[in-house]
Amino acid sequence: MTNDQFLALYDQQLRAEAEVADADELTIIGPLLAATFPGRGRGFITYRHIPASADLDALVSAAVNHYTADVRVNHFEWKTRGHDDLPHLDDVLRRYGFVFEDYETVMVGSVEAVMTAASDIPTGYTVEQATTSAAIREAEALAGRVFGKSPASSARRADEFVTRFERDPGTFEVWLVRDPTGEVVCSGRVDFVATTDFAGLWGGVCDTRHRGRGLYRCITAKRAQSAQAKGYCYLQSDCTEFSRPILERAGLTPITTTTPAVWKRR
Repeated sequence: MTNDQFLALYDQQLRAEAEVADADELTIIGPLLAATFPGRGRGFITYRHIPASADLDALVSAAVNHYTADVRVNHFEWKTRGHDDLPHLDDVLRRYGFVFEDYETVMVGSVEAVMTAASDIPTGYTVEQATTSAAIREAEALAGRVFGKSPASSARRADEFVTRFERDPGTFEVWLVRDPTGEVVCSGRVDFVATTDFAGLWGGVCDTRHRGRGLYRCITAKRAQSAQAKGYCYLQSDCTEFSRPILERAGLTPITTTTPAVWKRR
């Protein structure tokens, strides 16, 4: 499949409803889909397509008014895409107080390509699926340490995944690698996106002391194998510039970029 074909499939299957399937509330605002997550104090704006003729100022204003009126929400994200033909959107968002975070590259590939690029697990290391809430917490604690999150923040994030694991265990899996001492040193999640051909790769992280040994490619291949077993054909991930070459070596290819624009209540 060509990059243009992947991009068309991404737009068709992974934008709008698929991105907010876990939202507590959904509101339609013209072409926008406004998702609300009251427990996290968070909102999220997505859309499949905004016509070039649309009044961007009116759309952004409507989104801001929607979340301003909801006291449960203290911040929300407007997810922009690099290939959308909306040259003035960024300026409009900034006028309404949005702050842009670092851009990420959208990567896609076939499950076969990722499985082919797999590396063997080094001697002494073991790879496993997290099948208990304790293992999920270990994986999230690792992510918190590597990304510099506070223990409290990591614990809250772990609580969310444990709740999801207990409520909807078939919607995602966490895979991890343990070093010879039994410590979790690499982990990643795969989300199974219902009604699409894609599974999503998220939360990939490796302890700095154990990088360069193929651990991340190993758990990426394991996640690809699991996705294939469930009938998924393709994988997708949003990644930083640091992670991009790792995912390219793992069999994924870049098709566009995405930049979160974040509004915070003052």
